[in-house]
Amino acid sequence: MTHNEHQKGIALAICAYVLWGIAPMYFKLIETVPATEILLHRVLWSFVFMVLLMSFMGGFNHFRQLFRTPKKLLVLSCTSVLIAFNWLLFIWAVNNEHMLDASLGYFINPLFNVVLGMMFLGERLRKLQWLAVALAVIGVVIQLISFGSIPIVSIALASSFAIYGLVRKKTNVDAKTGLLVETALLLPIVLLYISYQFIVEGVVFMDHPLQTNIILLMAGIVTSIPLLCFAGAAIRIPLSMLGFFQYIGPSLMFILATFLYHEPFTPEKATTFGFIWLALIIFVSDLLLVRKRRQQK
Repeated sequence: MTHNEHQKGIALAICAYVLWGIAPMYFKLIETVPATEILLHRVLWSFVFMVLLMSFMGGFNHFRQLFRTPKKLLVLSCTSVLIAFNWLLFIWAVNNEHMLDASLGYFINPLFNVVLGMMFLGERLRKLQWLAVALAVIGVVIQLISFGSIPIVSIALASSFAIYGLVRKKTNVDAKTGLLVETALLLPIVLLYISYQFIVEGVVFMDHPLQTNIILLMAGIVTSIPLLCFAGAAIRIPLSMLGFFQYIGPSLMFILATFLYHEPFTPEKATTFGFIWLALIIFVSDLLLVRKRRQQK
């Protein structure tokens, strides 16, 4: 990996997480639309957007080759299911007053990343990283014992996206081809569901006011651009480094949830967030210390 590619990976990671951080503002514009229907639009228009993008940029040869590689196709089938689940849960959380839970999930995500990196990529955890992971676990356990609940939405978002990132990294497929294949694999399910709604339930697809339909059409761009940035970053920089930038997105979500959409920041959430933030401070400090030592050599 050249220095330029490494720097490009960092820029792509920052771009991805900033766009994800402000994405709830888009979904709030269409909160009257059911989460499942928004997911259909995300898949359909992402596929259309990627086809148009690759028509100008090229890359259809890689797309066709993937369909001749059953092993990679099977892996991308798994990632398509993971990302669809993540999308659906995120949409539901944002539009049902659970944006703080979504924010917490993506704060936890970098800690999932380092653990998965250790388990499957041979990345060794340092002492401070172990401490960060332990503090995150303690925060969740305290919430479970003291408040009788567990942040299921947060953990589901964090784990599904961390596993998605790991599998996409090991697949070694370029960003735009991977996303096109994932949406292409989901497309038949989307079309079947739209047909079922029309034939059985009499629901017409895009039966909304013009303004809502225009916003729904933008789902392809809103979805594809940050995911392309993330996928491009994932193959250029270590999984643990992705965790370094991950805090940008949930920080923006937290600010939006508390100050713009006024979700209640309860003692339960404050306790868990406190432990996660402390874990992230330690985690980031460890990364900075390691970088400083390497520069001094």
